[in-house]
Amino acid sequence: MSGFQLTVLGTRGSIPVTGRDKIRFGGATSCYMVQAGEQTVFLDGGSGLVDAPLDFDVPPAILLSHLHLDHVLGLGMYRRLSQKDCRTDLYVPAGAGENALDSLYAPPFWPLKLTGYAGDVRIHTMPASLRIGDVRVDAIPGDHPGGCLVMKLSFEGKTLVYATDQEPSETSFGTLASFAKDADLLMFDGQFTEEEAEVRKGFGHSSPSKGIELMDACGAKQLLLIHHDPARTDAALEEMERRTGRSNVRFARAGETIRI
Repeated sequence: MSGFQLTVLGTRGSIPVTGRDKIRFGGATSCYMVQAGEQTVFLDGGSGLVDAPLDFDVPPAILLSHLHLDHVLGLGMYRRLSQKDCRTDLYVPAGAGENALDSLYAPPFWPLKLTGYAGDVRIHTMPASLRIGDVRVDAIPGDHPGGCLVMKLSFEGKTLVYATDQEPSETSFGTLASFAKDADLLMFDGQFTEEEAEVRKGFGHSSPSKGIELMDACGAKQLLLIHHDPARTDAALEEMERRTGRSNVRFARAGETIRI
């Protein structure tokens, strides 16, 4: 396989949802599977991770943008972690510390720590730059309460930028645009409508119009809007997508695969 292949496993922000009106875009929280050559990288470990594949020729890596519950609640139920002798590398933001997940995945909130599972679970601190197989990963701090990494994956001349949970300021917007320059795919937080974003300043989320502004500023080829509001129905998301008026702007749908 040349270039990337992105599979959407979970699209929602804040909390998982169910319902007949939320089937096409899905109800699981943030998780995206990137396949590049023989390497598999998961972006976040929300409830979408529960349905991820289990067997890989090369151990997969799970990169956590931050540790808010909706981005980590799938880790404890990902069955690969319970498979003996199966290695999984888990990267947490540097500011959180390698043991930060122990506050959630440990009694009384959970039966055992992630490193106590039968599998070979290795937790690392996420550096500013690293290589996972042939995939280069760069990360910068983003704008979200408590912090949230923006990550760029590069492979065979293609780049994917993952910017979930972002509310960039005037200053950080320029930094983000430079970081995402000429990205083949920009994934950006579009949880709020423009009207909601005005009254929810400081919540740490953005809108489709801000994503389009960033796409134009950085020259990205495609924009995938992510982190859908849990209350947003399929019909509402389709209407928001239609209103962008851009053929290279889409709202992420659970189960879809995108070649980059």
